[in-house]
Amino acid sequence: MTMQEPALTTTRELCGLVGELSRQIGDHLRERAGRLGLTAAQGTALRELTGPMTMRELSGRMGCEPSNATFIVDKLEALGLLERRPHPSDRRAKQLVLTPEGAALREKLMALLVRDSPLAELSTQEQAQLHDLLSRAVLPR
Repeated sequence: MTMQEPALTTTRELCGLVGELSRQIGDHLRERAGRLGLTAAQGTALRELTGPMTMRELSGRMGCEPSNATFIVDKLEALGLLERRPHPSDRRAKQLVLTPEGAALREKLMALLVRDSPLAELSTQEQAQLHDLLSRAVLPR
C-alpha cells in the first residue's frame, strides 16, 4: 500500500457518501413535490425562492442553466405560483416573486421536506457543522 492509498480511499468514500446523500435528498424532494402536484424541478425552484430574486440568482441556486430555470419558472407562472415583476434597481432585469398561492404552497412543501429528511438524524449543531464543511469544500478556488 502506498502512502497515497489511505487518502485515495477516504476521498473515494467521501465522494460515495456525498453522492448517496445527494441521491437521497433528490428522491425525498421528488416524492414530496409529487404529493403537491409538482415536478422535482418545480419543487427545487420553490424551495430556493426564499424571496424576490432574478432568474440568474434562481438558476445559480438550483444549479442549472438560466434557460432551464426559465422553462420551470414559466410553468410555475402558468400555475399562478409566481410572477415576474420589474426589478427595483435594474430596469433590464425581472424579479421572480411568489404569489400568495405560491408562498402557501412553498410553506407546505418546506414542511414536507423537513419531515423525514435524509438529514433528520443529525442534530441542529451537526447540520450546521456539515454545512460549514461542505461550504468550504465547494467554495470556488
